[in-house]
Amino acid sequence: MKREINYKIKMNNGIEIPQFGLGVYLTKSGTECINAVTWALETGYRHIDTARIYGNEKEVGEAVRNFGIKREDVFITTKLWNDDHGYDSALKAFDKSLKTLNVDYIDLYLIHWPVKGKRKDSWKALEKIYESGYCKSIGVSNYMINHLDELFSYANVIPAINQVEFSPYNYQKDLLDVSNRNKIILEAYSPLTRMKKLDDPKILPIAEKHHKTVAQVLIRWAIEHNLVVIPKSAHKNRIIENADIFDFSLDESAMKILDNLDEGFRYSWDPTKID
Repeated sequence: MKREINYKIKMNNGIEIPQFGLGVYLTKSGTECINAVTWALETGYRHIDTARIYGNEKEVGEAVRNFGIKREDVFITTKLWNDDHGYDSALKAFDKSLKTLNVDYIDLYLIHWPVKGKRKDSWKALEKIYESGYCKSIGVSNYMINHLDELFSYANVIPAINQVEFSPYNYQKDLLDVSNRNKIILEAYSPLTRMKKLDDPKILPIAEKHHKTVAQVLIRWAIEHNLVVIPKSAHKNRIIENADIFDFSLDESAMKILDNLDEGFRYSWDPTKID
């Protein structure tokens, strides 16, 4: 599978999203975030993923503007946090994020977490936001199959994206299959397992064969599965390293090894516990 850093995948509404991007979760507001986004843009990234709860929307917008790139040439995602669920609250939260980012529109707005009892009202608000044109696409995050099934019962707009924790060690194949059947792109956060599995002896031979790091193999695995993938780093060398995954591919035998590493490993929240 031949890809390049700015390769885009068409979502179910016809909008294209760069398959590879930078996540800024836990990236400190201020200089750290501005530097990380700037280094990413310099490296060729064209997709930045933030959220209201991260506290760095302002810096993401500032870094993009200061870099001088055309607004239409960079894809910006942000998210609705739990405290802002509900129809009116979600509308206000989106307006606040739009203002904080200081952009004319947001490319993708996600429900960050499936808050029980409020998901329907929040999704209806996102549909309204989508209709307004100030948001080009809408989706969800941390939605499991039961949450998607519920959403399908009332949604007029099917999510373009479902962003979840996803790696070979948390290979949610059933969720991926459901997403593919419904033309929802699965987006992988924490694809590097927060560095917890980078010494796995099962992956080291694959990395050595391609003269790559284990981290690069894990990111490439997501690319081979046609996922959108957003590794996070605030370090320049790692931002560059994470992007250096487009000059090799994984063959069937390597993918089989990686696909069989699933152990339900989660570093972040566990949405399977949410009804």
